[in-house]
Amino acid sequence: MAATTPLQATSSSTWSESLQSTCCVSRMAAMTMQIACLIGDTWKNCLEGATDFKELIPEFYGNDCGFLENKLRLDLGRRQNGSLVGDVVLPQWASDTSDFLQKHRTALESQYVSEHLHEWIDLVFGFKQRGSEALASHNVFHPLTYEGGIDCDSIEDPDQRIAMLTQILEFGQTPKQLFTIPHPQRITPRFQNITRSPSSSSPVSELSPASQSEDSSFEDLTEESRKLAWANIGHLKPISSHKIHKEAVTGIAVSHDGAAIFSTSQDTTLKMFSKDLKDFQRSMSFSNMALSSCLMLADGKTVVCSSWDNNVYFYSVPFGRRQDTLMGHDDAVSEMCWFDDRLYTASWDSTVKVWQCASDSSSSHKRSQFQLLAELEHEAGVNTICLNPAGTLLVSGCKDGAVSIWDTSSYATLQQVHCHTGTIHHTAFSPDSRHVLSVGADSCMKVTDVQTGMVISTVKAVEEQRCFCWDGNSVLCGGQSGDLLLWDLLSNTVTQRIPAHSGAVTAMWMSELCSTVITGGEDRQMILWKLQS
Repeated sequence: MAATTPLQATSSSTWSESLQSTCCVSRMAAMTMQIACLIGDTWKNCLEGATDFKELIPEFYGNDCGFLENKLRLDLGRRQNGSLVGDVVLPQWASDTSDFLQKHRTALESQYVSEHLHEWIDLVFGFKQRGSEALASHNVFHPLTYEGGIDCDSIEDPDQRIAMLTQILEFGQTPKQLFTIPHPQRITPRFQNITRSPSSSSPVSELSPASQSEDSSFEDLTEESRKLAWANIGHLKPISSHKIHKEAVTGIAVSHDGAAIFSTSQDTTLKMFSKDLKDFQRSMSFSNMALSSCLMLADGKTVVCSSWDNNVYFYSVPFGRRQDTLMGHDDAVSEMCWFDDRLYTASWDSTVKVWQCASDSSSSHKRSQFQLLAELEHEAGVNTICLNPAGTLLVSGCKDGAVSIWDTSSYATLQQVHCHTGTIHHTAFSPDSRHVLSVGADSCMKVTDVQTGMVISTVKAVEEQRCFCWDGNSVLCGGQSGDLLLWDLLSNTVTQRIPAHSGAVTAMWMSELCSTVITGGEDRQMILWKLQS
């Protein structure tokens, strides 16, 4: 009953048998009933006693209350205070036996238990059952309770063998150890009961990731808004579409005030689109090679673009010109990430490079100084990268189907999993950083546990998924057909298909409050989407 101990099979199984037996009541059953007839006392003994361990049998989570009641009025003896042993005495929070079992079921099926179930598995069947991890978790028991703790067949003296078997029966048996590494955490729905729809109003600020208040008192409200948005993500409606490129759209970024949308394309151009004017205002070409992605820096004044010409370009929005060029790779730069003052660049040259970027205040053009901090080697070209929200982890997806997870403080590889059979198109962390989702040319979506590196979910789609946004449970994907697909990872099913582009969806951006989405496709179009009530 204590959360930090394996649930040893001791006297409780005998207790269950004695209560349900209509034929006879053994002396052992009567003694057990006397010990466990008070739930509260038994719970206290398990928490405070070093030698008292009980397990809750399945009946505690069922519908039959008979094992808690002595309806046949069997003689189960007396307690130490002389009172008769009858029905099990329930805790004060249970109105009757039915209420007692119902609350047990509710607790077992609760969100908290689902999120922490892997910790129980680690203690009972996993890597914390034995060794140093068991010691650190105060999860140790009598040596005779462990499988293989003693070989009774090697004891020649029959009396000693019988005595040893008797002790083993008295102490109970620890379950067989099944796992030697941490068990993955279960994927659980985080907001099943949210049914309200967010407002359908669309002020410019809703496009802006910086539009929310920085006051911590609004954090819960912001998180609630995200949950509401994802609960109603199927209500996305297109509000406008614009064909401003001559080739496929490869990247989308939005200014902090939400007024300007930037996009890159295989037509070699970076274009600036005015949300208010509903027309593009600027077009910039840095070379004769395709641009592969773009992002807006924290200063709100600089757009960074990656290119197939092996370079990274910095574009100044206020000055309307190229501000700097970073020549750091031997092949096309496929994608970038930015956190604080560090730039992460992925390339088909099989590396991810980490750059320290500092502005040169002595220069009138504010040109940046780049210092290479690390070079993360891969076995194949890197097609996509993503940072977790805290900036402490980096995930990379390669052309050989491998997903790698890196520690951004030590630049050490934490996990490397060959989970796809073809090129990985896109990968991203869940908001809580527990899982990584990846999509690839094999038409599979894979969820990988960050802590263990285990692939805990595989979804085979009918078509390639090229890009996505997700909240850890639901996924909004852009497919090869051009449609947006809403996937439920818990059931591995498509819950909605939304017609979008006439070619593959190649880029997707979602606002901080998850109420606005912008998609780009091979059809050269950008479509602005809004949640409708």
